[in-house]
Amino acid sequence: MSDTARDLRPKAGDSEKITINLGYVDLGHIDLLVDEGFYSNRTDFIRTAIRNQVDRHADVVRQTVTRKSVDLGLRHFSRADLEAAQAEGRMLDIRVLGLATIAQDVSADLARATIASLTVLGALHAPAAVKAALADRIR
Repeated sequence: MSDTARDLRPKAGDSEKITINLGYVDLGHIDLLVDEGFYSNRTDFIRTAIRNQVDRHADVVRQTVTRKSVDLGLRHFSRADLEAAQAEGRMLDIRVLGLATIAQDVSADLARATIASLTVLGALHAPAAVKAALADRIR
Protein backbone atom coordinates (compact mmCIF):
# COMPACT_ATOMS: atom_id res chain seq x y z
CA MET A 1 0.00 0.00 0.00
CA SER A 2 1.34 3.48 -0.81
CA ASP A 3 2.24 6.00 1.88
CA THR A 4 -0.47 8.33 0.55
CA ALA A 5 -3.21 5.76 1.11
CA ARG A 6 -1.97 5.13 4.63
CA ASP A 7 -1.99 8.86 5.45
CA LEU A 8 -5.66 9.21 4.45
CA ARG A 9 -6.87 6.77 7.07
CA PRO A 10 -7.70 8.35 10.41
CA LYS A 11 -5.56 7.25 13.34
CA ALA A 12 -7.33 5.89 16.40
CA GLY A 13 -7.08 9.22 18.21
CA ASP A 14 -8.13 11.20 15.11
CA SER A 15 -11.66 9.85 14.83
CA GLU A 16 -14.85 9.26 16.77
CA LYS A 17 -16.89 6.12 16.59
CA ILE A 18 -20.57 6.56 15.76
CA THR A 19 -23.41 4.10 15.44
CA ILE A 20 -26.14 4.33 12.83
CA ASN A 21 -29.21 2.27 12.09
CA LEU A 22 -29.90 1.41 8.45
CA GLY A 23 -32.81 -0.30 6.83
CA TYR A 24 -32.21 -3.73 5.31
CA VAL A 25 -32.58 -2.45 1.75
CA ASP A 26 -30.03 0.36 2.27
CA LEU A 27 -27.65 -2.08 3.90
CA GLY A 28 -28.16 -4.48 1.00
CA HIS A 29 -27.28 -1.76 -1.50
CA ILE A 30 -24.09 -1.02 0.41
CA ASP A 31 -23.15 -4.70 0.56
CA LEU A 32 -23.79 -5.05 -3.18
CA LEU A 33 -21.46 -2.14 -3.97
CA VAL A 34 -18.82 -3.63 -1.66
CA ASP A 35 -19.21 -7.05 -3.30
CA GLU A 36 -18.85 -5.44 -6.74
CA GLY A 37 -15.57 -3.82 -5.66
CA PHE A 38 -16.66 -0.18 -5.64
CA TYR A 39 -15.76 0.07 -1.95
CA SER A 40 -13.43 -1.99 0.22
CA ASN A 41 -16.01 -2.37 3.02
CA ARG A 42 -19.13 -0.78 4.54
CA THR A 43 -17.10 1.79 6.46
CA ASP A 44 -15.35 2.91 3.27
CA PHE A 45 -18.76 3.43 1.61
CA ILE A 46 -20.18 5.37 4.57
CA ARG A 47 -17.09 7.61 4.91
CA THR A 48 -17.19 8.34 1.17
CA ALA A 49 -20.90 9.16 1.30
CA ILE A 50 -20.37 11.52 4.23
CA ARG A 51 -17.45 13.28 2.54
CA ASN A 52 -19.50 13.68 -0.66
CA GLN A 53 -22.35 15.31 1.28
CA VAL A 54 -19.98 17.60 3.18
CA ASP A 55 -18.36 18.62 -0.13
CA ARG A 56 -21.79 19.19 -1.66
CA HIS A 57 -22.63 21.68 1.11
CA ALA A 58 -19.14 23.21 1.41
CA ASP A 59 -20.31 26.76 0.58
CA VAL A 60 -22.95 26.71 3.31
CA VAL A 61 -20.43 25.36 5.83
CA ARG A 62 -17.88 28.00 4.86
CA GLN A 63 -20.45 30.82 5.17
CA THR A 64 -21.70 29.54 8.53
CA VAL A 65 -18.18 29.14 9.92
CA THR A 66 -17.43 32.74 8.96
CA ARG A 67 -20.76 34.15 10.18
CA LYS A 68 -20.63 32.39 13.54
CA SER A 69 -16.88 32.84 14.10
CA VAL A 70 -16.30 29.11 14.42
CA ASP A 71 -12.82 27.60 14.61
CA LEU A 72 -12.56 24.92 11.94
CA GLY A 73 -10.52 21.77 12.60
CA LEU A 74 -8.62 21.03 15.78
CA ARG A 75 -8.56 23.53 18.66
CA HIS A 76 -6.63 22.83 21.85
CA PHE A 77 -6.94 24.85 25.07
CA SER A 78 -4.02 24.46 27.46
CA ARG A 79 -3.91 25.48 31.08
CA ALA A 80 -1.64 28.38 30.04
CA ASP A 81 -4.25 29.56 27.49
CA LEU A 82 -6.96 29.65 30.14
CA GLU A 83 -4.70 31.23 32.76
CA ALA A 84 -3.79 33.97 30.26
CA ALA A 85 -7.49 34.66 29.62
CA GLN A 86 -8.10 34.75 33.37
CA ALA A 87 -5.21 37.18 33.91
CA GLU A 88 -6.71 39.47 31.23
CA GLY A 89 -10.14 39.20 32.82
CA ARG A 90 -11.57 37.64 29.65
CA MET A 91 -14.24 34.96 29.37
CA LEU A 92 -14.02 32.72 26.31
CA ASP A 93 -16.91 31.89 24.00
CA ILE A 94 -15.55 28.78 22.33
CA ARG A 95 -17.06 27.56 19.03
CA VAL A 96 -15.39 24.68 17.20
CA LEU A 97 -16.36 22.62 14.18
CA GLY A 98 -14.12 19.57 14.49
CA LEU A 99 -12.30 18.56 17.65
CA ALA A 100 -11.95 20.75 20.74
CA THR A 101 -9.61 19.57 23.47
CA ILE A 102 -9.03 20.94 26.94
CA ALA A 103 -5.78 19.87 28.54
CA GLN A 104 -5.82 17.24 31.27
CA ASP A 105 -4.17 19.63 33.76
CA VAL A 106 -7.02 22.19 33.52
CA SER A 107 -9.01 22.27 36.75
CA ALA A 108 -12.79 22.50 36.87
CA ASP A 109 -12.47 25.84 38.70
CA LEU A 110 -10.20 27.33 36.03
CA ALA A 111 -12.55 26.15 33.27
CA ARG A 112 -15.59 27.72 34.97
CA ALA A 113 -13.69 30.94 35.59
CA THR A 114 -12.64 31.36 31.95
CA ILE A 115 -15.14 29.61 29.65
CA ALA A 116 -18.46 31.42 29.24
CA SER A 117 -19.82 29.07 26.57
CA LEU A 118 -18.67 26.02 24.66
CA THR A 119 -20.19 24.89 21.38
CA VAL A 120 -18.61 21.95 19.59
CA LEU A 121 -19.87 20.50 16.34
CA GLY A 122 -17.85 17.32 16.33
CA ALA A 123 -16.14 16.09 19.48
CA LEU A 124 -14.99 17.49 22.80
CA HIS A 125 -12.12 15.84 24.67
CA ALA A 126 -11.72 17.20 28.18
CA PRO A 127 -11.31 15.88 31.71
CA ALA A 128 -14.58 14.55 33.15
CA ALA A 129 -14.48 17.12 35.96
CA VAL A 130 -14.18 19.96 33.43
CA LYS A 131 -17.08 18.62 31.36
CA ALA A 132 -19.19 18.38 34.50
CA ALA A 133 -18.24 21.89 35.61
CA LEU A 134 -19.17 23.30 32.19
CA ALA A 135 -22.32 21.21 31.68
CA ASP A 136 -24.61 24.25 31.88
CA ARG A 137 -22.42 26.13 29.37
CA ILE A 138 -22.03 23.39 26.74
CA ARG A 139 -24.36 23.71 23.78
